[in-house]
Amino acid sequence: MLPLARTAVRLSARGTQWIAARQSHHKHASDFHDKYGNVILLGGALFCVSIWGYVATQTGIEWNLSPVGKVTPKEWREK
Repeated sequence: MLPLARTAVRLSARGTQWIAARQSHHKHASDFHDKYGNVILLGGALFCVSIWGYVATQTGIEWNLSPVGKVTPKEWREK
């Protein structure tokens, strides 16, 4: 291995070990995302599903999902 690459690997490994040791000694206090993250995620998903359910069933939009049987060719005429 090249000396420069070997030094880079050693430094990155040392930095990773230092971060892991620092985080293991730190008492993790719960923050907003730990307390309310799942509730907000589920609330947003429920809101999205309910709005799309309303749009799909109550607004009268004609979705035209497949053109099969709906498209007819026009008569072709020579000039």
